[in-house]
Amino acid sequence: MTNSIAVAVLGANGRMGSEAVRAVEAAEDMELVAALTRNDPLEQVLAAGATHIVDLTVPDSTEANVRFAVENGLHAVVGTTGWTDARRADLTELLAGAEGTGVLIAPNFALGSVLASAFAARAAKYFESVEIIELHHPNKVDAPSGTAVRTAELIAAERAAAGLPASPDATETSLAGARGADVDGVRVHAVRLRGLVAHQEVLLGSEGEQLTLRHDSFDRASFMPGVLLGLRQVGERPGLTYGLDGYLDLGA
Repeated sequence: MTNSIAVAVLGANGRMGSEAVRAVEAAEDMELVAALTRNDPLEQVLAAGATHIVDLTVPDSTEANVRFAVENGLHAVVGTTGWTDARRADLTELLAGAEGTGVLIAPNFALGSVLASAFAARAAKYFESVEIIELHHPNKVDAPSGTAVRTAELIAAERAAAGLPASPDATETSLAGARGADVDGVRVHAVRLRGLVAHQEVLLGSEGEQLTLRHDSFDRASFMPGVLLGLRQVGERPGLTYGLDGYLDLGA
């Protein structure tokens, strides 16, 4: 296909990876040139002529996969968790020597989820209290989810910029974990339940009122528009972008 984006999907036999394979195959402006599973050598990506990779593997593999892509001039769209601040700093340094190469690391590709997190961050400075509840299927290997961590970080930054104190909490004694994880001062609670896919609620409260922002992904197909958006834009955005919100027109 003329001028099509040549895509290699890493982690192609996983739940997200298999959806990505179908989405890329169905996209008129893309060509799936490689679909790699766990033991396939990364050199297959180069042999297939890929210009872009989608990494949907596991945390233990993703850093090496993305480093391989950058070192070979391939743009990367990454949905795998495990990208700590230190790992992202190392990647930024690597990208500094790879002019024109773009990497998008997205904790969530569902457009509704990304928007909900952005809206919650904007609202958070107007409320005294904020907490997050994330709900996922029991096969998820990390808790809290990358989406919840990203949402908490965005909320904390907005509240800090507004000079707000921490949410009030008079708890003196509790069982371990009862108050959830503390992410930059925002409490995050994780639920793992059969039948769920990916869901998140941000609860914002002040005296006499509550605002709840909830997003639900009922099927992994909901993540694919964001994956395709990332593939279409990552080549035009050199360096590292963390969060799909960086590709959306959300204003100031």
